[in-house]
This record gives sequence, structure tokens and C-alpha cells, in this order.
Amino acid sequence: MRYELTDLRLFMAIAQAGNLSMGAAQVHITASSASYRLKNFEHAMGTPMFTRTARGMELTLAGEAALRHVRELFEGVERMHGDVGRYTAGLKGHVRLAANSSALNGFVTQSLGRFLVLNPDVDAEVEERQSETIPAAVLAREADIGIFAGATSAEGLLVHRYALDRLVIVAAPDHSIAALPETKLGHALDFDFVCMSRSSSNFLFLRDMAQKLGRPLRARLHGHSFDAVLALVELGVGIALVPRSVVLATGLSKGLSMVPLAEDWSLRELKLVVREDARLPGFTQAFIQFLLDDPLAASTRDEI
Repeated sequence: MRYELTDLRLFMAIAQAGNLSMGAAQVHITASSASYRLKNFEHAMGTPMFTRTARGMELTLAGEAALRHVRELFEGVERMHGDVGRYTAGLKGHVRLAANSSALNGFVTQSLGRFLVLNPDVDAEVEERQSETIPAAVLAREADIGIFAGATSAEGLLVHRYALDRLVIVAAPDHSIAALPETKLGHALDFDFVCMSRSSSNFLFLRDMAQKLGRPLRARLHGHSFDAVLALVELGVGIALVPRSVVLATGLSKGLSMVPLAEDWSLRELKLVVREDARLPGFTQAFIQFLLDDPLAASTRDEI
């Protein structure tokens, strides 16, 4: 074989990014070096792995087949690290997690932080994604663990009930909507919103729900974090759609009014999934159990 693990890691990074330069940056090599390594890998395999288009790099059928094997190979490398790491100082395991913004900000981040402190031999890679895309990402081995809201029809996943949360409207106490016992999203859309960033799963969900109602979303400002959004809401800049868990976790809840949504979809059941056929390292399995045993997440499961 005339290629190295670095070449395979580069190939995987380019496939995920759809761009050679971005893939090269992920593995910390120059674009010119990446181009050379990719050509060498394609020559060794005897066929092109990508089609170069105006939009970027698209996998060929051969590339798609190779990607499945490369991801399986690196899963094996991770298992090796996990098994050997207990005997070898400095060798770290790596956990990849994909989750929607509600799960990340309301539950996962605190659990992850505590787990990493207790397990200094483990690193983590966390990516925020829309709930609808997470099952496919886990099945495609782009993440070891997925946490998302709602149901999925995807086959090949082991599904755990992780937590329950509710989307609520938050407003300054003197805002007119704050006096309501509950509201519909359609009524809330009459007002200005403070939203999360345009790429966040929270904003994309709100935008999509507004479009389904045939209503414009009056996004007055986009904040970089839930803390920033809630601080702006408290100042009276606008209202926001956020998970209740996030409001309670920020410590700002005393200066905000939470208005329940009279919508069935406002109750969000968060699911934790892994592949059914996954042979996960011991440290990844320990992290999964750590997440499921977290008292805050576990305490919400009795709501319904």
C-alpha cells in the first residue's frame, strides 16, 4: 500500500467538507501537500475518488465505497487507542458527538465537561447539527453519538430516551406577551424576535416553523449564544424561542418571563442514538452511560 493514515484522514476530511482546502486545514497540512497526497491516494487505488465541480469536491461511486471502509478503519483505530490507552501514558481516546442546539446548551455541555475532567485521557469533538440530519450522520459514521429532538424512521440505530424539554417564548416581564398564560407561535410572530445565529439549529427550526405558518419571521438581531439572546431579551430588544432548560441553566430566569407554547411540538423528546452495529471503545460506551445517568437529564423523563 502506497498511502498512509494521514492520507486516509485527509480523504475523509475532504469528503466531509466537500472542499480540498478546508479538508487540508482540518488535518493541519497545506493545500498543495493535500493535493499531492490525494493524487497519490487515487493513484494507489487506481481510480478517482472525487469529481471536481464548481461547487467543490463530490465523491465518485468509488469514493463513496472507499469512505465507508475508511470510517470503519478509523473506528478500529479508536478502539485500539481505547484498549491500549490504559497501559500507555499520553495516548488519548476521541469521542465524536453530534447534537442539536437545545440538547447541547440545556444538558450535554455540562455533562461533557464533567466527563472530560474525570477522564483526562479522552478528548471530544462536538458538532451542532439540525435534528433531522443527525441520524444520518451517525449511520454514516460522521459521529459516534447523536442527540436530537423528535422521531426518526432511520434503521440501524440503537435509540435511548435521553431527556424531555419544552420550547417556550421568553420575554421581558413588561412585554405584552408576558401577561399571557400561553400562546401560539402564530401570535408570537407578530413581534420582533432575537434569534440565535443564522446557522444554528434553533434558528433554522424557528424559521422553518414560521414558513409552515406562512408568516414572516421578524428577526431583529442574531445573537452568538443563548446567553447573549436571553440578555438581549431581558433588555427588551425582542422575544425569543428557546428551550426551557436553557433559560433555567443561564441564571437569567428571574429577569425573564417564560410563556408556554400551546403547540404539541413544543414538547421535545431528546433521543440519544448510536449505530446498532457499532463496536465502540470502552471510553465511548462509558460516556454514553454518563450522559444517560446525568441527574438533570434523567429527572426530566418523568414529565410524560
